Amino acid sequence: MYNRTYRPILAQAVKVGYQYRFYPTDQQHQSLAQLFGCVRVVFNDALALSKASEKYPGYNALSGVLTLAKKTEAREWLKDVSSVPLQQALKNLDTAYKNFFDSCKGKRKGKKAKPPRFKKKTNAQSATFTKAAFSLSGESVYLAKIGNLNPIWSRELPSDPSSVTVIKDAANRYFLSFVVDVEPVNIAAKNQSVGIDLGLKTFAVLSNGETFKSPNYSKHDRKVRKLQRKLAKQIKGSNRRHKTRLRIAKTHNCIADTRKDFLHKLSTKVARENQSIILEDLNVSGMVKNRKLSRAISLQGWREFRVLVEAKSEKFGRQFTVISRWEPTSQICSDCGFKWGKLNLSVRSVVCLNCGSEHDRDENAAKNIEKVGIGHCHDSKRTGRAGKTTSVAQPVELSRITVASAR
Repeated sequence: MYNRTYRPILAQAVKVGYQYRFYPTDQQHQSLAQLFGCVRVVFNDALALSKASEKYPGYNALSGVLTLAKKTEAREWLKDVSSVPLQQALKNLDTAYKNFFDSCKGKRKGKKAKPPRFKKKTNAQSATFTKAAFSLSGESVYLAKIGNLNPIWSRELPSDPSSVTVIKDAANRYFLSFVVDVEPVNIAAKNQSVGIDLGLKTFAVLSNGETFKSPNYSKHDRKVRKLQRKLAKQIKGSNRRHKTRLRIAKTHNCIADTRKDFLHKLSTKVARENQSIILEDLNVSGMVKNRKLSRAISLQGWREFRVLVEAKSEKFGRQFTVISRWEPTSQICSDCGFKWGKLNLSVRSVVCLNCGSEHDRDENAAKNIEKVGIGHCHDSKRTGRAGKTTSVAQPVELSRITVASAR
């Protein structure tokens, strides 16, 4: 059987995050620093208690411990901030443990989840407020025991938010992230289906011939590597090391923001114009073991692109399909179905020995991905190979992928 993953067309609202940057005042800087510190302490204390216990206590028991801790002299300063973000920190810990336990039992798909770790002061900080602890008033956002914040409203919120998270990243930038419900958008698709082949220099090649090159991250990447070598020679705890760490974080943000902007625009274009979207399941964790290509692969964000396309497919009411990674999409002619076998990565153009048509390697793979995704393929029982794929194609080999007219 072919391993396909389908995402049905949904008519219900989906939850979406809207993020806005804001610049706090000096007083708000201090209040937010106190809030982040309290959230971090509550999370770390609960995690330390959970590790010391024979069995995970659970959210209710940890919440009771937090209430008792506020009455002690050592933790009475937890009363100075809103209790809502502190309770949300315990819920986040409970969710992390649930994902870890489900992963150990095999109930959770994907890569095995690791147990939660202690939060550090130098990493990104966050605090979540629910409806009871925040409100919107004109251009301002009121947070309990923080005051009014004035974010830069780059776009309007589509509906009333159910929660808001205050985020401070490693480069000392502040954001407000709102969770809102968005109704599916009804837009007529230009194309019925499209297959997408992902690569390095050319990030995506569509089955209709469109190509999209990935941004050039090499300049910022070289700067990060240079600063990291400098950081390794500096004394821990020194002011110069702290300044270097901030420069590294800002350079990482330049790379991440460039990549995020590119992936959002491309995923939106793909989801708006195509009714059925087919991607190939890539073994990224195995591919990054190649020492020569690991850095370039990690910079592309293939997994992030897949997540964005899947989310926007639900938003626009599209069908999202993922085919098996074992499909020989690069080894088969998309016109006649002739199988020529494995190709070296340096081979970018192929001439079919059977029909004589010339194919671009990536565009041919994208067309085959589309055909497998929409079901234009032989039954696997008839086309199963007895031996392994060879480097030289055999004329007598049966094709696993054919066009509809050749079936």
